Amino acid sequence: MIEFRIDRRSGVAAYLQLVQQVRQALRLGLLQPGDQLPTLKEVVAATAINPNTVQKAYRELEHEGLVEARRGVGTFIVRSLGRGAGVTDGELREELVAWMARARDAGLEREDIEALTKSVMDEQF
Repeated sequence: MIEFRIDRRSGVAAYLQLVQQVRQALRLGLLQPGDQLPTLKEVVAATAINPNTVQKAYRELEHEGLVEARRGVGTFIVRSLGRGAGVTDGELREELVAWMARARDAGLEREDIEALTKSVMDEQF
């Protein structure tokens, strides 16, 4: 099950952080169709955010066709964002981990690395 984290300093609305975390977990294969998301009470207890914020995030995910709310049962993943069988990213991940370690060892802070990777991603995509 996914464990949500809210960064109150990010400037990103809490509901969007929840939506982004679910999307990321789907892309990485950490969540699969049939998996249940934490209940509103569980998310509120873990993150100390308003229940309406969690509902808004879950409604957004439902609107995108990624989850389905089942009254009295919970909210379940109904669609994946994964790339399909046969596509692995293990080697690329290892290279990225090594690159990040080199960047950190070179003195770059997290924000520097984020800015650099965002810049390159914007150029490539």
